Amino acid sequence: MDIVIMGAGRVGLNLASYLISDDLDITIIENDEVICSNTAEDLDASVICGNGTDIETLEKANIQDADVFVAATGNDASNLLASVLVRDYKIPKIIARISDPNHEEAFKKLGIDFVIDPEITAAHQIERIIIRPNIADLAIIGKGDAELLDFTLQSGEMIGKKISDFSPNPNFIIVAIYENGDIVIPKSYMVLVAGMKISILVKTKYAKKVFKRFEITSSESGRF
Repeated sequence: MDIVIMGAGRVGLNLASYLISDDLDITIIENDEVICSNTAEDLDASVICGNGTDIETLEKANIQDADVFVAATGNDASNLLASVLVRDYKIPKIIARISDPNHEEAFKKLGIDFVIDPEITAAHQIERIIIRPNIADLAIIGKGDAELLDFTLQSGEMIGKKISDFSPNPNFIIVAIYENGDIVIPKSYMVLVAGMKISILVKTKYAKKVFKRFEITSSESGRF
């Protein structure tokens, strides 16, 4: 997955670091030459020194091949303009940071997929939007130590097993099953089947292991 991040400030650098640890290909656009140089030395990412609201700079960052674009500067006007420009490249996912919550509606009216207020949402949550697109709804519990994940079972070792065979355990618990639009409290004797929609409460640091165990991939829609 190719991700272009505009802005190498606190949010942009933290996000890039998280995504690099997920083995994703990151390109950073930054208009400050000193910050560009420092970022290139500190991170395993491509760094383009230029203005992300300029088409030539965006194309140097291979925006046409990007799967995700994140406008992460502290300037709402720049983030909005860049997000509007990259829409012409049919980027599958556009995420924009806002500094003023009053601007959120304007961003959404212009078709920006996700609008992030860093005062409310940490860079980790942007990471989850990018690397876990199959999750229909994701709630961060407490200080980010746990997550509530909703998804549809497709395949994996859990299919055909009773809930009591693996849940609850120290790292996660199945907290709900959805049948015909209704929430059902899981019973130990219930058997998981393909197509079943479930909610899991998982410790954040074990989320990737849970995804692997349930064979959840970025190609699955998982939308309810």
